[in-house]
This record gives sequence, C-alpha cells and structure tokens, in this order.
Amino acid sequence: MTDASLSGATKPPAKRTRSVRFKLLAIALLPTLVILPLLLGVMMVRWNTKFDALLTSKVSGDLTIAHQYFTHILENTGEQIQALGQSVAFREVLANGDAAEVDGLLAERQSKLGLDFLYLSPAPGGTGSDQPNADWPVIASALRGQSMTSIDIFSNNDLAAISPDLAERAHLDLIDTPNAVPSTRNAETRGMVVHSASHVELPNGQNAALVGGILLNQNLAFIDTINDLVYRQSSLPEGSQGTATLFLDDVRVSTNVRLFADRRALGTRVSSAVRKTVLEDGQVWLDRAFVVNDWYISAYEPIKDSYGKRVGMLYVGFLEAPFAQTKYESLLILIGAFLFVAALSVPIFLRWARGIFKPLERMANTIGRVENGDLSARTNIDQVQDEIALVADHLDDLLDQVQERDKRLRAWNDQLNERVDARTSELREANRQLEATTRQLIMSEKLAAIGEITAGVAHEINNPVAVLQGNLDVLRDLLGEHAKLGDTEFRLIDEQVNRINLIVTKLLQFAKPEEYAGYVERHSVAEVIDDCMPLVAHLLSRADINVVREHHSTRLVLMNRTELQQVLVNLMVNALHAMSERGTLTLTDIDQDRDGLPGILITVRDTGSGMDAEVLNRIFDPFYTTKRREGTGLGLSITKTLIDRQGGGLEVESKPGKGTTFMIWLPEADE
Repeated sequence: MTDASLSGATKPPAKRTRSVRFKLLAIALLPTLVILPLLLGVMMVRWNTKFDALLTSKVSGDLTIAHQYFTHILENTGEQIQALGQSVAFREVLANGDAAEVDGLLAERQSKLGLDFLYLSPAPGGTGSDQPNADWPVIASALRGQSMTSIDIFSNNDLAAISPDLAERAHLDLIDTPNAVPSTRNAETRGMVVHSASHVELPNGQNAALVGGILLNQNLAFIDTINDLVYRQSSLPEGSQGTATLFLDDVRVSTNVRLFADRRALGTRVSSAVRKTVLEDGQVWLDRAFVVNDWYISAYEPIKDSYGKRVGMLYVGFLEAPFAQTKYESLLILIGAFLFVAALSVPIFLRWARGIFKPLERMANTIGRVENGDLSARTNIDQVQDEIALVADHLDDLLDQVQERDKRLRAWNDQLNERVDARTSELREANRQLEATTRQLIMSEKLAAIGEITAGVAHEINNPVAVLQGNLDVLRDLLGEHAKLGDTEFRLIDEQVNRINLIVTKLLQFAKPEEYAGYVERHSVAEVIDDCMPLVAHLLSRADINVVREHHSTRLVLMNRTELQQVLVNLMVNALHAMSERGTLTLTDIDQDRDGLPGILITVRDTGSGMDAEVLNRIFDPFYTTKRREGTGLGLSITKTLIDRQGGGLEVESKPGKGTTFMIWLPEADE
C-alpha cells in the first residue's frame, strides 16, 4: 500500500452529476417549460391534423361537384343527341332521302346544341355519308340499338377528317414543367372529346348511329363553368384561388391555372407523383401538390374512355398559401404567449430558489475539493438558518474527523508498505529460484531419459546396418562384372545405408554430446563460413538464391571447427529449404559485446516462408520437425547444444511470410 492508494487509487471513477440548482429549477419549471410545451405541441399537432383533414375534405367535396357537372355534361349531350335522333323532324328528313337536307338539319342542330360535330354514321354495308372511325365502342353500341356517351381520345387525323378547325384547336405546344415525367414530345395533337351516339333506323331498315361530340381541348367556357360551380364567390378566404383543369394524359388541355398573369397554363404537365397515383394506379389524389408554379390543396381523379382505359384526369384545387399562413400565425401567437408566461415566471422561481442554491453549492464545492485531496476544505457557514445550513455544519464536523483519521491511516500505510515490499521481494526471489530449479530438473530428467533411449536405439540400429553394408560389399565381389547390372540398385542401397548411419550419428551425438566433443581451437568466423559454402552449393544450384556476405568481425572464436561448420550448415540448409524457388540468404558477422563480455554475432537471415509463434516455441525441442518425411528433428537441438557448450547463445526471430533470422553469439577466444 502507498499514499496514492489511500488518496486516489482506490477512489471510484468520478460520476457525472448535475447541480442541485439545475434539479430544483427543473422541478420548479417542469410544468412551465416541459409539460405546457408538450401539451401545446400535442394540441398544435391535433389541430394541424384536423385542419389538414378539413382542407382535404373540402377539396374532396369540390372534386365531387366537378365530377357531377362533368357527368352531367356527358349525360346531357347523350340525351340531346338521342332526342334529336327520335324527333319527328329528323325522321321526316330521313324519310325524304335528301342527303343535303339531312346535312343541313344536322348542321343547324349542331350549332343549336353547342356541339363541335354531328353526323350520321350508317351501319356497315348501309348507305349514307362516309364518316371516319365507325368502329368506336360508342358507335358500335349505338348500331346495336344501345345509345352511349363517353370520353374518347381522337387522333389529329380523326379530328381533321371531321373538321380542320377541330384539329387546329386540339394542337397544344408542350411546355417544360418541373417535376413532370421526362418526355421527348413537343406538342399534344390529340383531342379529348365528349363522344355520344344514338341509335337511328334508316328508311331502308338499316341501323345507323347519330354521332355527336364536344372537343374539350382549349374549351375554356367548359372549365370556367366547373370552376365557377365549385368555387363560388366568397367560398374561399381572401388570398386563395380556386382552379380547375382537364388533363389529356398528363397534359393540361383545358385549365384556368395561370402560367403568367394573362396566360393560362395550357400545355403544361402534371407532376410525376400525381401521374403515377392517378393515371398508372387508378387512385384518387387528395393531398397537396405543386401545380405549375405554386402549392395547391389538390384533388385529381382519373378519366376513362369508352375502352375503359385511363386517358386523362379531372382536377380541382385551391392555393395552400393562405391556409398555411393562418396556421403559422396561430402557431406564432401560441409560442409568443408561452414565452411571455415563461419570461414572467422564471425570475420569480429563481429568486425563491436562491436561498437553497447557495448552501448546497458551497457544500458541493467543499466535497469536490476534498475529493481532489484537500482535506482542509470546509463550508464555513456561520449562521444556521435552516435544515440545509445545519447539514453543512455537520459536514464540517465530519470532515474534521476524516482528516484526523486520514493522518493515522497514512502512518499505518507507510509501515505496512515497508513490510509488504520486503516480504514481496523475498517471495519473488524464492519463486524465481524455484522455477529455474524446476525447469532445470525437468529438462535434465527428460534429456537423460531421451538420451538413454536414443543411445540404445542407435546401437541396436548400428549393428544390422554394419552387417548390411558388409554383405553388400561381399555381394559386389561375388557378382564381379555382373554387379554393374545392378549399379542403380546398389547405389540406392548405399545412399540409404549412409542416411541411416547419419541419423544414428546424430542420435548418438544428441544422446552423448560429451563423447563427440571435438578439439577446440581459435578460428576466424569468416573463414569457417567460406568453407561451409561448398557444402550447400548443391542446394543453391536448385533454386534462384542470392547469397549476400557481410563480413565485419575482427575477433576469433574458440570452438571445434567441425562443430562450428555443423552449426552453420544446419542453419543454412534450413534457410534454403524455407526458400523453395527464389530468395536471398544473408550471412553476417560482426563484433558484439554481451554482459560486458566481448564476442562475435553471426546472423543467418532468409526471405522464406517464416514461422508462426507455435513453431517458434518448439523449434529447439528434440525430435520436433516441420519436415514430416525428411528431418529427424535433432538438427536445431544439436545446434543449440553445441552453441550452449561454448558459452554462447542462439536466438531466432521469424514472422510468417517475412522470413527467419537466426542469431549466434559466441564469446571471443582468450589469447
């Protein structure tokens, strides 16, 4: 234990706290600053929702009125044409068989009825004037005896066949409109027509159809009538404006929406969102929408032709801005009233709470100073006026006691630290010695057992190998010249016998290294490395290996030359095996001191595959090898034994994919 453990190390992490001033203010002002705004917010949201619902309901009712008038126009047109077809005057003219008289009557009634065209279409194979598009569903139904009225889309050629004037009226240049679906068209030449046909029986008994229609393209009287019916005077607040539009597909062909002050927005197009909802999905749109150049509370419904296909839209709507302005003004009034109430109430609450804040803040400040190590901090409230001041006085008394106990604890802590440090040092040293002794004992037992077993195995193998080698020589002598026929087989047997002898030698060298210790003498490391290069030349020739020699040492080492060569060759062979196809083998020797002793550091570095941590931990263990079929696992173990016997050290560094570096340190030979 230390002083730090008493003062700071054992303290819990500081917690983020809020002042009592804040909490009391929050409690006092909660109704004014939180609850009241929430209630106002909920009320505003509900009011805004109901207001929007009211606007939507109104525009839905407006659309209903427009739809009824539109339907009335279709029904009235059909009734007028049906009445004409069944009139006595028309039947008498037909009975006379005078085509000019028929055309004159039709022209007269066309003008009187306000139709854009009126003609008689005979049944197929009948007689009479040849009029275009006798295959309309409207006409086909009339020919079957059933009168029908619908909206149909006439091509410009169809209109021109009836009247060139109609084709000209239908033509509208398209105007680029924001938010509309991109289009390559630059003009709308089709016509939206109120198309009606009534059944007529010709004098010869053949069925015919009395066909009439009204072109709605640029029919401003028609759309203005709808607008006047829907948005009567004073039906909207000041500043708002009611509008109505008839669409052919997504193009405004008849509208009172203004593009400019004196120009109607004919040829403009509806937004892509409305087009998808109404024309593609067949649903009614009841929502705000951007119309030409402003936001409107809008209603759109699809219009179908006689084929049942959605070919246009009927729209009514009114400007959103005046209603939005009303909502914003109401919101500002409520916010202003709330701010006024808050501005009056907050100072009053602050004044009442000030008598509570100051003593509490002084206590909080005192406690903070104590937490930072200043045990002499006190609140020092002279006059006890209320419960909070009394608590502050008790706090000062407690801090006096804490300061005194802290002094005594620090004294006990110093004594305890001294005892703990001394005992810890003794235990640490004893534990270190025990671990070292244990490791040495275990290793000695393992090596002794392995050495005994290995020596026995090596001697047992050596005898039959000697017999095998001797008999092989006898067999060569007996065969004489015929032995050449089995040169390949004899050579393979010799190689395997030599390999067995090599393995046996390594086993004996590992088991009884003292028996294989050679004569030691001083050597130059550079010369020994040079002598080793021919021994690994056959491995260098198999791959593209670049050998780099860096000789910087000036000292000599005391070691058996053969054993030093064995160490270096083992490390070089392992490095070459790690570089399968190409790489760089770097051999360096420099003078280096360790623990005050002069010596030489030999480094064998490769750029091979490297080793992971698991392999590194076991690389010097006897019989451990990563060469499952080629190695014995004794090479590095023997190498380390030879280096350790000379008082040196062998270390290794490696990373997978980065290569491996073996570092041999040998002491300098005494002169």
